[in-house]
Amino acid sequence: MSLLKQLFLAICLFLVVAFTGSFIAGVESSREQLLSQLRSHAQDAATALGLSMTPHIDDPAMIELMVSSIFDSGYFATIRVVRIPSEEVIVERRTTTTSDNVPTWFVDMVDLEPQGGDALIMRGWEQAARVEVLSHPQFALAKLWDSAIGSLLWLLLCGVVSAILGGWLLRTQLRPLDNMVQQAQAISRREFLSLPKVPRTPELKRVVMAMNQMVEKLKNLFAEEAARSEKLREEAYQDSLTGLANRRLFDIKMANQLTVTEQNAEGYLMLLRVNDLGGLNQRLGGQRTDALIHEIGEVFKELLAEHGKPDWLAARSRGGEFTFLAPGLAAEEVEQRAERLSQRLENLRATGASDCTPVAHMGITAFRPGEEAAQVFARVDQALAQAQSRPAQPWARVDDYQAQSGQGLHQWREWVDQALSHNQLQLYFQPVAQCANTGQILHHKVLARLLDPSGEAIAAGRFLPWIERLGWMARFDLAMLENSLAHLEQHPQPLAISLSAATLYDADSRAKLLTILRAHPLQAPLLTLEMDETQLPSPTDLERVCQVLNETGYHLGVQHFGGRFSLIGNLTHLGLAYLKIDGSYIRAIDQESDKRMFIEAIFRATNSIDLPLIAEMVETEGELTALNELGIHGAMGRLIGAPAPWQG
Repeated sequence: MSLLKQLFLAICLFLVVAFTGSFIAGVESSREQLLSQLRSHAQDAATALGLSMTPHIDDPAMIELMVSSIFDSGYFATIRVVRIPSEEVIVERRTTTTSDNVPTWFVDMVDLEPQGGDALIMRGWEQAARVEVLSHPQFALAKLWDSAIGSLLWLLLCGVVSAILGGWLLRTQLRPLDNMVQQAQAISRREFLSLPKVPRTPELKRVVMAMNQMVEKLKNLFAEEAARSEKLREEAYQDSLTGLANRRLFDIKMANQLTVTEQNAEGYLMLLRVNDLGGLNQRLGGQRTDALIHEIGEVFKELLAEHGKPDWLAARSRGGEFTFLAPGLAAEEVEQRAERLSQRLENLRATGASDCTPVAHMGITAFRPGEEAAQVFARVDQALAQAQSRPAQPWARVDDYQAQSGQGLHQWREWVDQALSHNQLQLYFQPVAQCANTGQILHHKVLARLLDPSGEAIAAGRFLPWIERLGWMARFDLAMLENSLAHLEQHPQPLAISLSAATLYDADSRAKLLTILRAHPLQAPLLTLEMDETQLPSPTDLERVCQVLNETGYHLGVQHFGGRFSLIGNLTHLGLAYLKIDGSYIRAIDQESDKRMFIEAIFRATNSIDLPLIAEMVETEGELTALNELGIHGAMGRLIGAPAPWQG
């Protein structure tokens, strides 16, 4: 039983006891007063009759007339006139009348007995007779009954008002306790909430202030850990001059992109080299040369902001050399991007070279998952060499195959539309297990393949760039969700599916999504929705989306986490299910100490708010062992299990 209910019941019990005692005391006091009045009334009547009858003691008729006139007033139970000393009754009047307005149980409880009085009738100095009078209590009982009812009603009214006011006062005074309970529950959900209103009650005020201090301390600790981890990431993976990724991060992303997975797509690699960097240093000085390199970095940032996708990456490899990784970039678009990039670089000529030589040359080559990185770099170096030998064109392209060949946008539109319209979507499931016990499955990640006209299942890495280009990501996500929910109805096992930003932030698509989720409340504990870290919106929009999803009972997770570690400070109060660390930071973690330090920093930050971490793309036993030593909760990858149709 809650403290509020206990206090309320205690107050009610106290009021009942107090009012009962007051009521009984009031009735008893009234009873004693009425008994005294009855005795006085009987004695006064006896004295008056005695005096009145003294002249007529020998006239029985007159005596009877006097007795009858007094008795008929109705306030007496018995009036007798008895001779002395023979005890002969001269006149006697008696009545058995009772009040119908007073319940019998009240008469028995009050026990208000008739009260008597007597007086002597004298004949000279001789006692001739005695008058005996008993007052009838019926009128006293009626008065006492009315008084008791009035007192009871008044006490009940006071009790009800007191109970209502007491309950309201208790609820008001104890509301800070409810707020503190919500505050503690929010901490368990990894939300740090401070109570802005401090109660006036000294005892509760101290507790609330202590809770607020604890929450602020946790927030500060988490913020410090997040800032330390972000600084570590910047030092390890960010170029200090341009703010772009450095060579280390580029190599990690490139190796990850060349790994054969369900979601990795073909694309293009650009290598840009500033012309005559050493000569620029001599002619312009180191400061102006650094400014040129910085402005080239800003051009790449603008390119990413305007046309880039979440998995595109621009990096400064060394000196005046830049790389641009664009998975999913179509063959017909790569040359357009190269031309636009060249034009923007030419705008920097005033800062750089003064002759007709281009500011920089670019080499372009296509890549596909499964290739060796050395082969890709050899082709892009060859393309750069060709560009440097062509004065008229600052870029060149060398491919040993046509990326994403065989089908154009029209063909992709036709068969993707057909596949989505006729639900030609095949679900694949990849297990996610605990690091400490790979036999303990946490959930299965749902991946999709579309069936082409020949019936072949096409991996997501091939068709997702085209679906995004066609603007059908929300349509694809909803189809994935419906198929996953249908699967859960037959096989209730924890699942996780990815959603795109187009689904969650477009009003119409989000409304359709919420309609589907609300129609399947029983599947809510079994399905987690995931978003890419690079697609997370502003903190306000993300908080609103999480709140709406939490109201449906479904939870949100973040996948491919690590590139924007500063976002972790905005994730503390969202109640996320978990964070999945991008596989780029997991590859060879058992051999590269900087990756281990970075993952350890992420773990310290998230462990302080009890947010589970899951590693993606775990490929070797050494990686799994290192992750287990770091305390990472779960892992997924081909070591744990490759994507496959449902096996039960």
